[in-house]
Amino acid sequence: MTGRQELVLNHAILVVFAVIAVFPLVAVVAQAFQLPGFDLSTFREAWREGHFATYMRNSLIVTAATVAAATVLSIMAGYALGVLAPRGSGVLFLLFLAGLTIPTEAVVIPLYFDLRSLNLDNTYAGVILPQIAQSVAFGTFWMRAYFRACPRSLIEAARMDGASSWTTLWRVLVPMGGPAILTMVLLTSMWTWNEFLLPLVILNSDEGLRTAPLGLSFFQGAHQTDYAQLMAGALIIAAPIVAVYVFLQRRFIAGMLSGAIKE
Repeated sequence: MTGRQELVLNHAILVVFAVIAVFPLVAVVAQAFQLPGFDLSTFREAWREGHFATYMRNSLIVTAATVAAATVLSIMAGYALGVLAPRGSGVLFLLFLAGLTIPTEAVVIPLYFDLRSLNLDNTYAGVILPQIAQSVAFGTFWMRAYFRACPRSLIEAARMDGASSWTTLWRVLVPMGGPAILTMVLLTSMWTWNEFLLPLVILNSDEGLRTAPLGLSFFQGAHQTDYAQLMAGALIIAAPIVAVYVFLQRRFIAGMLSGAIKE
């Protein structure tokens, strides 16, 4: 097979998979907007009847708090394990890796009873704290890889200039790691915004605290045959994350390609 034939075959395979991936999205958009016409009334009705203003506000609070706390903790933990490397750091890193391998389904029931014993069920804190823990496990792995890939000469030069470990981290390495940090923030935001199981279990009796995916599930139960409103509700929930990704996609791709996962 010549190089040109291989290139054509690769593009053909990519086109096929692109069509497979895009077709469901096109179907959702067409149903929501009631194409070939163009009707926005389904979005207004879904927004009003589904109480999505409340659910979106709750998701925004949970996502913002989780991402902010997880980002700061992940940067500090990644720096400690990747640069400072104190005694026992290898064992600690394995502990963080273990957090990536344990599925939420395996711990959600005992986690619920622990939170209930602390009166944290049906609260923002009860949803936010477990997701911070989940995000820090990934964030530490991600940031440790980034800090290990940083030039050691740069760190040594900062220390020779009298910079403390804290100054080296926040004034030298963090500004350089913008793409890697932004990638971590975007991934964490997507996972937190889309989280369904934890809110379902922990927010079991307070409708006013439901997050957007959980609210969409209840909305679906009440509108099982109104496909236009269901699709409109799904697009409403997905819109914030899609908009953020589209706006930051170049930085996201730069972070993925900048060696953030390089060991």
